Amino acid sequence: MTYRVCFVCTGNICRSPMAESVFRARVAEAGLEDRVEVDSAGTGGWHDGEPADPRTVSVLEEHGYDSDHVARQFQPSWFSRLDLVIALDTGHLKALRRLAVTEEDARKVRLLRSYDPAADADLDVPDPYYGRRDGFEECLEMVEAASIGLLAAVREQLEGRAA
Repeated sequence: MTYRVCFVCTGNICRSPMAESVFRARVAEAGLEDRVEVDSAGTGGWHDGEPADPRTVSVLEEHGYDSDHVARQFQPSWFSRLDLVIALDTGHLKALRRLAVTEEDARKVRLLRSYDPAADADLDVPDPYYGRRDGFEECLEMVEAASIGLLAAVREQLEGRAA
């Protein structure tokens, strides 16, 4: 049975595609690509069909990550097929929990940085869109740090599941 993770930010062109690429790489490094499916979406559809922001693409590529991406909007019907919905900030967390039809769906929504034990009280990954390129680098650092703990949590969930 496949474990499905979806990362969600606002427009699905900066933070969530970055998290998707990084986590997909971690899953592959762990040899779990046949058991874990990773994708991303936005809370809004402003950028549907567009590629990731060029700054996201360049930062990902410079750090050895895949940057192939097409933006899309998160749909409430996806909750039923997803195991984990990862919000990049508290605004996304609230929006996703409002979209959740059931309590079970709402429990699937978590903040990415909650998986980083070194994170401070502010668990938001700042939106780099209106800033400079260094904001994209900072975003990548936060995503990479949280991906370690997220991978451990997903591995734990996979234990006991049929391969």
